Amino acid sequence: TSSPLNYPPPTLLNKMFSSTMMRGATIVKPCMEVRQTAARQGPVRVQASGLEYAKTLPGISGPFGLFDPAGLLNDADESTVRRWREAELTHGRVTMLAALGFVVGEQLEDFPLFGGNISGPAINQFQQVGPGFWEPLVLFIGVCEAYRVAVGWANPVDNFNSLKSNYDLGNLGFDPLGLCPTDADELYELKTKELNNGRLAMISVAGFVAQEFVNNTEIFQHLFKTLEADVGL
Repeated sequence: TSSPLNYPPPTLLNKMFSSTMMRGATIVKPCMEVRQTAARQGPVRVQASGLEYAKTLPGISGPFGLFDPAGLLNDADESTVRRWREAELTHGRVTMLAALGFVVGEQLEDFPLFGGNISGPAINQFQQVGPGFWEPLVLFIGVCEAYRVAVGWANPVDNFNSLKSNYDLGNLGFDPLGLCPTDADELYELKTKELNNGRLAMISVAGFVAQEFVNNTEIFQHLFKTLEADVGL
């Protein structure tokens, strides 16, 4: 029996309703996924330019101020500058230890830890160390690096070769003596001192290595010979 209002038959209504619901689900599902992903990642923060971000970091001090003679910061973004600063901090800390190792190691040639067989310039002392030293050292370095990566670096699947956005540069939670200040200004000043000492250590170690390669003489022996020749002692 035909309807006086010419309604479509029930089967046609069902098909139209099902088609509409499928189109709606196709649109809604990706939107829900985007909202869920954004909720997991937190609020989006607009990144500053590399130069502007670098001006907010510790390490800017006289007489050079923000030292960038090559203009590398002009084309860098914030993520890149964060990675550079993390590398600078890491290399500065390593070379501060290396500078101390050069000076102390050359004065302890008869130290019984290695049987008193270590002598000469520091650049040749590693080759004189016997077995049983390198294996624990490599393991220790690997553990330290794995911990540093876990604390500061983002998952490479999601964000390759980048640091975590909430990572405080250089802060690995290592402060056994409780020396880290809680005041923001004091902490900023302490970070600047660490960076400056690390930069000086990188230059110093490069000089140590070059000098010992040239004349194969220990650091202080070279210093005393130079003073003797210049002053006439």
